[in-house]
Amino acid sequence: MRCPLIATNPTDFEIHLFHEGSLYKSYELFGAHVIKESGVTGTRFCVWAPHAREVRLVGSFNDWNGSNHPLVKVSEQGVWTIFVPENLEGHLYKYEIVTRNGQVLLKADPYAFFSELRPHTASIVYSLKGYKWNDKIWKRKKLRKPIYDQPLFIYELHLGSWKKKKNGDFYTYQELADELIPYVVDHGFTHIELLPLVEHPFDRSWGYQGTGYYSATSRYGTPHDLMAFIDRCHQAGIGVILDWVPGHFCKDAHGLYMFDGEPTYEYANMQDQENPAWGTANFDLGKREVRSFLISNALFWMEYFHIDGFRVDAVANMLYWPNSDSLHKNPYAVEFLQKLNEVVFAYDPAVLMIAEDSTDWPRVTFPTYEGGLGFNYKWNMGWMNDILTYMEATPEQRKHLHHKVTFSLLYAYSENFILPFSHDEVVHGKKSLLNKMPGEYEQKFAQLRLLYGYFVTHPGKKLLFMGGEFGQFDEWKDLEQLDWVLFDFDMHQKMNVYVKALVKFYKRYKSLYELDHSPEGFEWIDVHNAEQSIFSFVRKGKKENDILIVVCNFTETTYHDYKVGVPLLATYKEAFNSDAMIFGGAGYVNKKPIVAVEEPFHGKPYHIQMTIPPFGISVLRLMRKREERKGDGKEKVHRHVVGRRAR
Repeated sequence: MRCPLIATNPTDFEIHLFHEGSLYKSYELFGAHVIKESGVTGTRFCVWAPHAREVRLVGSFNDWNGSNHPLVKVSEQGVWTIFVPENLEGHLYKYEIVTRNGQVLLKADPYAFFSELRPHTASIVYSLKGYKWNDKIWKRKKLRKPIYDQPLFIYELHLGSWKKKKNGDFYTYQELADELIPYVVDHGFTHIELLPLVEHPFDRSWGYQGTGYYSATSRYGTPHDLMAFIDRCHQAGIGVILDWVPGHFCKDAHGLYMFDGEPTYEYANMQDQENPAWGTANFDLGKREVRSFLISNALFWMEYFHIDGFRVDAVANMLYWPNSDSLHKNPYAVEFLQKLNEVVFAYDPAVLMIAEDSTDWPRVTFPTYEGGLGFNYKWNMGWMNDILTYMEATPEQRKHLHHKVTFSLLYAYSENFILPFSHDEVVHGKKSLLNKMPGEYEQKFAQLRLLYGYFVTHPGKKLLFMGGEFGQFDEWKDLEQLDWVLFDFDMHQKMNVYVKALVKFYKRYKSLYELDHSPEGFEWIDVHNAEQSIFSFVRKGKKENDILIVVCNFTETTYHDYKVGVPLLATYKEAFNSDAMIFGGAGYVNKKPIVAVEEPFHGKPYHIQMTIPPFGISVLRLMRKREERKGDGKEKVHRHVVGRRAR
């Protein structure tokens, strides 16, 4: 193995930057590194333990006896290091920390690159070097095409429960690449979002309560296996977003909690430190060394694993002090998030930084130089809660909840939004999306198709949790795989066909994504029809005539010759209808071209008459001139082609 030339001891400048909070590649200093010093190959260990009286290295190479391997304290603020003149790659290790009161703790390395498979907790000396990436085309494409005016449809998943082996074992990263990537490509999703992959002791925390922030979980293989998985995603044209938790961490004895016997990574004040909702400890975001640790961690995943973005978990829990009786702002969190975003965008201008923030904190997706937090996307939790409240109501009740649908357009352009139907909405007794829908069996499917259609035509990028694409009937069971057996049932097969067709439809029409973040991209046609629960609107692209007419009917009533105002005197053709029989619908579709009449309606200069399907969405496009010239024969051919593409 070829070893990099790294000094055995940290430089004064490195130590200064770390304690200043600006050593943004602190993983090159801390942790275990096989290096060559003065012709000697050895392994350097470096750890931050500011309150420790002694630190000793223990592991499989010294029978877990650290008496001959004491670390030397090289900074007054608690940086400790040791150089062992052996290549210890593959060995297990921990730090034996003697606290100020004489207690002896055994701690995993906060900067370990690999860890033992749970329930074991030791760190492993592991080199991340040597993987040869093959994703240059993907990286060039990212920089060439900014995501803001491009389609973004994210498939969120938990690797441990997407699919499992018959004996209950996890699929490996390699096996997941073979199974998952073709599935995602077939469905047309542009990105996958992985629930946290940091090392974590408890499977049912789904990675949100981590111990090894630099250690890709060993549940599915090695770090190099994960690199190969992401590389193959990129080669297939799929971006990879990592769910990331810089707000809090688990309190297991071997982890970050009370690392040297006293608050180190967490707030010293118990009120600020404790996170009773999750049983975790909050990172001290005002501590400079913690900022070096966390900001470096983001760069680490980008540098070594080519991660395309982060969904930053529980931003509200950082922005506001968690145990305060009122919404008391945390200035340390604001500074941290702003600096985090500045650093990652300097490293990769095309990165996705997505805030999971449930509050109305202003300017989350504005640049820091404009006083914003610096993210480029935010989950639209308000839209998600409102539309699900509306959909869970009976059709008779919906007219009284009309504002739940209209309200989102009052703030849709205040931030760059992603519309999320995430894992959080289908766990802990909340029911699956399909089972949230009221009514009989087929009505549930019709309303889910309608919900997805409205989701795709509403301004904002998209995220759907695994299982939603085929109408998982039960809520997410995190200890089991998805209910793949449902593909044996006709309606679930047709739901899957529908979602694939809907994603392709979304990607095909620029008016559904080009102006997602501009009010010029949306215009209501009829926003006031609460009695019939029908909404109609226009989605627009950058070109003047690049428009779609969208009509949503949230009741079971079918309407024929229904009048809809339109902005252009033109011939329209139905481009998508959720009630098509191929999708499991009743077939109330508009087969023939629809000619606009020069008579005002809905505040528009013209109108059309069309069929409105029950619990359905119909989307019309402008008919091309050449289609009109070709006449009926061409129309039949065109319908056939559209149908074949949908299948």
